[in-house]
Amino acid sequence: MEVTEARWRLAVAFAIVYLVWGSTYLFMRLAVETIPPLLVSGVRFVTAGVLLYLLALSVGKPEPRKVPWKGHALAGTLLTAGNASIAIAVRLIPSGVASLLVALTPCLMVVLEWYRTRLGVPKLTLLLGLALGICGTIVLVGPQGIGGAPVDPRGAAVVIVGTLAWASGSVYSRSLPYHSTTLRTSAIQMATDGSIVTLIALAHGDGSTLVRDGLSTASLLSLVYLVVMGSVLGYTAYTYLLRHTSAARVSTYAFVNPVVAVVLGATFAGEPLSPRVMLAAILIVAAVVLVVTGESGRKTTADSLENAKPLAVEEAP
Repeated sequence: MEVTEARWRLAVAFAIVYLVWGSTYLFMRLAVETIPPLLVSGVRFVTAGVLLYLLALSVGKPEPRKVPWKGHALAGTLLTAGNASIAIAVRLIPSGVASLLVALTPCLMVVLEWYRTRLGVPKLTLLLGLALGICGTIVLVGPQGIGGAPVDPRGAAVVIVGTLAWASGSVYSRSLPYHSTTLRTSAIQMATDGSIVTLIALAHGDGSTLVRDGLSTASLLSLVYLVVMGSVLGYTAYTYLLRHTSAARVSTYAFVNPVVAVVLGATFAGEPLSPRVMLAAILIVAAVVLVVTGESGRKTTADSLENAKPLAVEEAP
């Protein structure tokens, strides 16, 4: 009975990480229809950070050491910049396309980790994965004639820059001391960088824009979904998986999420599934599979994957 219950919990946790995180791209698109993108990201993470911190306190696990918050504030800001880039980009490109570009995160992390450690030449499978990822990106924004119009290069550039920021923050966070629970560490990162992004959004005038233009019910409910389901529930399920199964299995979200996002975007938002998008999806998902499986046997990469998504983003997003 206990074995069956444990398997059931694992199945539910995987379903949450696969489906909920994959769906955040669609809900991000709905949220930014009437809420400014920076405000969406800022409010989402400061709220989720506070909720997760309260959850961490309820666990009651003592902290054996004092952990400096400045490093985590910087790492969290880089991570949130990656998520904010999605919020900005989905006003220019389909949410499914954004998810495909975000899926390149493990590829970028491999490059950054290799640059940081200089531990030999990457494996052939990793190099092939990186090459396929580049080809998939070129297909999305490349010339006419592939099948379907190329995506807006501005939106693609915003996502790629944000993804680079996310990967940099993930690699940097590996060198920082952590609290006794990753839940508390991520809560501090979320609350800190969410506050910074919210202040930037308000200084930019996003608050007055929201008051002037109004807030739709769909955007408000989407923001609530991103906070509760995408950040709090999604991250809780993710940390549960890291404790009860291998990092290699958990990392499969990296190539499941974009497939879920593309299907949901096409089904509920009318986003086109052109031959261009389908070909790019095949190339990018194959690239992520090669990178993740090629690195899963190395401890350094397993650690990277555990820290690759400390903020549920998105998230993902």
